Amino acid sequence: MKNLFLFLVLPFLVGCSTRNNYGLNNAHTRYVDPMIGTGGHGHTYPGASVPFGMVQVNPVNGISGWDWCSGYHASDSVIVGFSHLNLSGTGIGDLADILLMPAIKAYDLNQIPLNPRAEKENSPAGRNQITYKSSYKNSSETSKPGYYSVYLDDPQVFVELTAANRVGYQRYTFQENATPSVILNLALAINWDKALQTKITKKDDYTITGYRFSKGWAPNQKTFFAMKFSKPLKNIQFAGRDNAEAAQFFFEADAANKIVVKTAISSVSEGNALLNLNSVKDEVNFDEIKQKSNDLWEDALRNIQVKTKNDTLKTIFYSALYHTKLAPVTFSDVNGEFRLGNDEIAKINGTAYSTFSLWDTFRTEHPLLNFTDTDRIADMINSMLAYYEVRNILPVWTLYANETNTMTGYHSVAVIAEAYMKGIRGFDAEKAYEAMKITMMQDERGLDFYKEYGYIPYDKLDESVTITLEYAYNDYCLAQMAKALGKEEDYQYFMNRSKAYQHLFDPETEFMRGKSSDKISWNVPFDPKKSNHREHTDYTEGNAWQHSWFVLHDVEGFVNLFKSKDNFINKLEQLFTESSEITGDNISADITGLIGQYAHGNEPSHHIAYLFNKIGQPWRTQYFVNKILKTQYSAQKDGYSGNEDCGQMSAWYVMSSMGLYPMNPVSAEYEITSPMFESVQMKLQNGKTFKLETENFSPENIYIKNAYWNGKPIAGTSITHQEILSGGTLKLILSNQPNKSGTLN
Repeated sequence: MKNLFLFLVLPFLVGCSTRNNYGLNNAHTRYVDPMIGTGGHGHTYPGASVPFGMVQVNPVNGISGWDWCSGYHASDSVIVGFSHLNLSGTGIGDLADILLMPAIKAYDLNQIPLNPRAEKENSPAGRNQITYKSSYKNSSETSKPGYYSVYLDDPQVFVELTAANRVGYQRYTFQENATPSVILNLALAINWDKALQTKITKKDDYTITGYRFSKGWAPNQKTFFAMKFSKPLKNIQFAGRDNAEAAQFFFEADAANKIVVKTAISSVSEGNALLNLNSVKDEVNFDEIKQKSNDLWEDALRNIQVKTKNDTLKTIFYSALYHTKLAPVTFSDVNGEFRLGNDEIAKINGTAYSTFSLWDTFRTEHPLLNFTDTDRIADMINSMLAYYEVRNILPVWTLYANETNTMTGYHSVAVIAEAYMKGIRGFDAEKAYEAMKITMMQDERGLDFYKEYGYIPYDKLDESVTITLEYAYNDYCLAQMAKALGKEEDYQYFMNRSKAYQHLFDPETEFMRGKSSDKISWNVPFDPKKSNHREHTDYTEGNAWQHSWFVLHDVEGFVNLFKSKDNFINKLEQLFTESSEITGDNISADITGLIGQYAHGNEPSHHIAYLFNKIGQPWRTQYFVNKILKTQYSAQKDGYSGNEDCGQMSAWYVMSSMGLYPMNPVSAEYEITSPMFESVQMKLQNGKTFKLETENFSPENIYIKNAYWNGKPIAGTSITHQEILSGGTLKLILSNQPNKSGTLN
């Protein structure tokens, strides 16, 4: 009974100890709940990482399904292991590499299918063959920034995870007298992933090295690892092809019966993985690393202070801010080396990054990072330029140095132009411009049709409307960079091309529609509510209602296409009040978070509420943004209304709840709306401070009566990046009645 009692209360005791160990340095981390987004369709993970860390140590449920893209979903109750690379919030699944699982008895791993796959989404059929899996209770889980723990019911092992930048830590506490062992399975795969070649090598009695080469969403992923145990190995049983796919490591039991596993990752070599492993000098001091991880998160979150009496709002806000700092991820080793897509090894003076979900993150995530993590932006751009050196084209969506070609547009162009227009240096601007221009002048991904017709005809390429609108914005971004560098001829050329959206506007229906290569005929029949996911469609993951508004750079020209300004206003209002019915036989699962036909769960809708600001009706922006903030986010596990997408859903909340939004990031202006907080203070990396203060703040007072910047009335509805960087106070006088003057005063 004594042992049983010990292990029943152990998770609780360790959880209390963990909270005490955080000490006083948790003013902001205590509001973060990494479980937010692990339910519903958020696709986030609860495991441990540091800000922009190379490793993400995470529980893996072992199901291949859309809601398990991160390897984990809050609805599950089975764990097959704990991995070291995971995706946050994506709509496609890969990674879950270097998978460890504690065990208390020997398993014949050759009798277990090492690469089981579920037959269909949400089916556990594949993992049922994994005999060493374990059930667990959600109530036994603890998830904090840089720390995760769970009690595994079947082996009766308490598991804790934490992380340094390039090194993951797992600590297992076994029952007294249990035979401790750890299973390493390099063949097990989830979702799109498949192991191609693996290796496990014993270096000494404490150290294991090896690699896992795989093909999945990242078609050529090479992951090397070095692993150090806190106890000497007693015995090893290898399994799989050439005894290299899996292994079980056995250890002597002792009074404490704890094992700490320290694992480093590298894209380059086992030798570099060892360098990364040895760069953390603590050996296997789990508690010290856990505290350092918490401290890193505290430092990453403390630069934005929000004042509210509502602790739930603080939880939503700081959990969102936390999620904005999980990606892009560190990709270079401690010696600066990293692998390129063609398997060459490059070296960077700084940090190379990967996992660029650019279709999502150019909208708000990267603009937010320009404030909160300014010192990382140049390295991120240099990482894109290293990619360009290999392929002679800028990236679309890179994962572990691989181009996935996922989603539409070339939004690396937007990210680079935005950074330059906002004063970021530290990268070769002429080289960046060359990369941007060559990218937008080549013939891949429909640009040949775009150049020939001035738009992409629907009979030449699917998703033609979305792609045309996004290329038009990319052209605008390139034009701004050209102008800043004194390239007037290029500026005029790309500004002219940025009007491509005009070709697809149908004045009769007042929607953006697919147009034929005959330059006359529209795609018929036409149903603005119809969705056909990723095939035989004019729109990417959406319909005409959601995609007809993507003209960030020329709102005035866009409005002029309508029969009247009132028509534009009425159509925009109708988007939010129309029925939420989506029609079609193959509706995109990404259309979520519906308010009318507005779909906040997917990124193409994210700027739309701010269009009211641009047409002299800011009170409507304030109303709808407030509604989105209150209905599309919560502090629950399903607290995101769609895929979190590497920080974008979170960044939208962070910036909008502070009363600012980068509707057109490259313009270096921010639309102003009413905030969710009494006051906000953001310490900038140049030493200045931006403050937002309110008067008459209350949940009902969602409208701005007057707005002042450093005591002077604001003439329009926006504030510039340079003004914010200079420091100062934005003061908003709030009211429960809309101010219909057309400005904020």
